[in-house]
Amino acid sequence: MSKRAEKNGKLSAKAYEKELRKLQEKLCELQDWVRHNRMRVIVIFEGRDGAGKGGTIRAITERVSPRVFRVVALPAPSDREKSQMYMQRYMAHFPAAGEIVIFDRSWYNRAGVEYVMGFCSKEQHRRFLKLCPAVEKYMVDGGIIMIKFWLEVKDAEQKRRFEARITDPLRQWKLSPMDLPSRSRWFEYSRARDMMLEATDTKQAPWFVLRSDDKKRARLNCIRQLLSLIPHKELPRQKIRLPKRSMKGAYDDQRPLRRRRVVPEKY
Repeated sequence: MSKRAEKNGKLSAKAYEKELRKLQEKLCELQDWVRHNRMRVIVIFEGRDGAGKGGTIRAITERVSPRVFRVVALPAPSDREKSQMYMQRYMAHFPAAGEIVIFDRSWYNRAGVEYVMGFCSKEQHRRFLKLCPAVEKYMVDGGIIMIKFWLEVKDAEQKRRFEARITDPLRQWKLSPMDLPSRSRWFEYSRARDMMLEATDTKQAPWFVLRSDDKKRARLNCIRQLLSLIPHKELPRQKIRLPKRSMKGAYDDQRPLRRRRVVPEKY
């Protein structure tokens, strides 16, 4: 990327949009390849609160088909789900042939927020870290491609983003009951992160740490890395010709609509 694309050390909006467009075109090629070859892919996004997971996922998915790229963001488990095997509610969303499933947070909740906030016991946490690599190896051996991203944001930048959420009505919905405690428990989350990475960064399902203080660069770097981790190539496309409109059975098809409720055109 050209140095002139930067202004005061930041990536210009024009340069970002240009590069993002190129990468999103590659994601469309990847989509065709995954569908054609009936591949199954899981992409996990974990990280600190305010690290930019949602924006990164939107950059990946805004130009592709939701029938191929499915985003899963599960709420807190119900009483029934709490009584199930821990991984059970996540497995219900695993990809079928020709699908890429993106988990906006995943079973790794047990290694992070559940452990730090005391929603699971120390024994449950220890058991999760011990068994998780074996479970993921079983998934990968079964043909699933698994990619795991950890988004890391610095203390000062997380503070700035939280303060923006508090004052901006368009961002206040992003503040969950778990966000504010994550500020005061910064180092507890850091130690939980370290234990998780140490136990679950395996050859078959490695973690990739994504620095996300600069959101634009983080999104571009993430998409580029994702594309590099799934071998693919562009498939030949059939030439498309738009057919002419047939005049058989022609009538004034707008007339029936004039008798219906119409949204006022105020803009």
